[in-house]
Amino acid sequence: MRKLIAAPLIPAQRRVAEVVSAPTVVPRRKVVRCGLSVTGFGLCAVFYCLTYTPSLLPRPWFLQGVVAGLTASFGYAGGTAIGAMVRLRWWPPRRAERIAWRVLFVLVPPLILLFLWLGTRWQRELRLRLGMPPQQEYDLMRTVGISLLTFGVLLLLARCLRLAAHGFARLFGRLVPESAAYCAGFVVVTVLSYTAFDGLLVGNLYTSADRSAAITDSGTGSGVVPPASALRSGSGSSLVTWDSLGRQGRNFVTKAPAVNDLSAFAGRTAVDPIRIYAGLSSAGSPEERAALVVREMDRTHAWDRSVIAVFTPTGTGWVDNDVPSSLEYMYGGDTALVSMQYSYLPSWISFAVDRSKVVDAAAALITAVRSRWAAMPATDRPKLLIFGESLGTYGTEKTFGTAAAMVEGADGILLEGPTFANPVHRELTAGREPGSPVWDPSYPGLPVEFSSESHELRDLPGPPRKVVYMQNSSDPVVWWSPSLLWHKPEWLKGTRGPDVTPDMHWYPVITFWQTTVDLLFANKAPIGHGHVYKSGAVDGWAALAPPPGWTVDDTLRLRTLLDG
Repeated sequence: MRKLIAAPLIPAQRRVAEVVSAPTVVPRRKVVRCGLSVTGFGLCAVFYCLTYTPSLLPRPWFLQGVVAGLTASFGYAGGTAIGAMVRLRWWPPRRAERIAWRVLFVLVPPLILLFLWLGTRWQRELRLRLGMPPQQEYDLMRTVGISLLTFGVLLLLARCLRLAAHGFARLFGRLVPESAAYCAGFVVVTVLSYTAFDGLLVGNLYTSADRSAAITDSGTGSGVVPPASALRSGSGSSLVTWDSLGRQGRNFVTKAPAVNDLSAFAGRTAVDPIRIYAGLSSAGSPEERAALVVREMDRTHAWDRSVIAVFTPTGTGWVDNDVPSSLEYMYGGDTALVSMQYSYLPSWISFAVDRSKVVDAAAALITAVRSRWAAMPATDRPKLLIFGESLGTYGTEKTFGTAAAMVEGADGILLEGPTFANPVHRELTAGREPGSPVWDPSYPGLPVEFSSESHELRDLPGPPRKVVYMQNSSDPVVWWSPSLLWHKPEWLKGTRGPDVTPDMHWYPVITFWQTTVDLLFANKAPIGHGHVYKSGAVDGWAALAPPPGWTVDDTLRLRTLLDG
């Protein structure tokens, strides 16, 4: 029987056989795309346009560009995440994606141009509302350029992190299943990124800020020299050395009004006011600095004055000179004003890093002064007044704990620009009289007054108040909160504050970043707006502890003098 021998295949037949026998490879669709995401681009455009809507304060063109680019990147990230989750369940046809891109290319450019024009108009109207001089048109080309550069840098950084995650996933894929490898890669990149951000960037920034602030604190302002009066800390008779006061302490003790100026305003012979201050280098701990202040008060016979006022300063130790000066003019210099430093960092850094410092300092100083004051016969006591601004309000509130304790703890407490974290302020606002707005609440039962405009404090019915909060309705220090990310605030509901534009609306994420940026320029606004109170303290003191015979005309006259 003959064997059948298969004939050899010619090359063409061999290639056909290989194609037929090879397994079919279906290309894998990536859930995360390498190109631009259509959903990310769409949400990015929406976020970008909304960043040009107004907030509490006007924004310079360069800052507007940074905010727009930063917010657009958040929009792109959110849109990309939404697109990835959709593709896990359903993959849209290529034709639908092409149509979506064409629609975006048609709609987005005119939409951006519209909001650029509206943003220019809104910023101009906001400046006029706050009494600021009109500004020239935005430099739109540079604003758009900065925004695109910011967005591009952030997108490049995100792509680099994604590549790193894929690299780790491939490495781990040799040991574990693919899904576990990608999870492990994501976790590793996240941990490394956080470590780099927190340790290298944040740590170095804090160190640099600390060194810079320390250098600034060691300096002395132009024209500031050691006081000749024995009634000032840092003088030759003082227990506190001039060098230990710090920059803001040296400003505080030397900027008291001259006796001649006090006499001219009062229309009678004034006395030289007492100003006492302890810097960080004056003593080792808050309690030791507070005890040093009390010894200074003994040395200068501060307890014999008509008014003693304790000032809790901002983070750097700064006290707005209009506030102590207004008291000295009101009482013809018959005052003793005391304060002490707890940090040389700006308030926003102190607030974020360590709020306990202001609490410890405020508690030590207020307790030390108040204990000595309370031990005096009631008929011989001077008026005890307490002041706090910005972070200083937080320390003051934490010292007393409750509104009732604040009312009973002093003859008057004036707090300007309280922060969102203030516990007593938050409690009083939540328990306000129904129908009263959050920016100007009425609180029944206690002699506590809130003021969004200083002139509201004139001619208040009834006896003087014991606690006065001054909070401008456009002050981002008062109204900023992390909840702005996801929750519409009360101050944008119903009737708005007098200097809050009706064109401002709440948008998730966007309003949070806009208000955060407003913090940077809160001290650049005109008096009575933003975080600037200055001579408005005259109305506050007059509502708390007016000297005998004080009138509204005196208030107006003193404010004119201080503003001049």
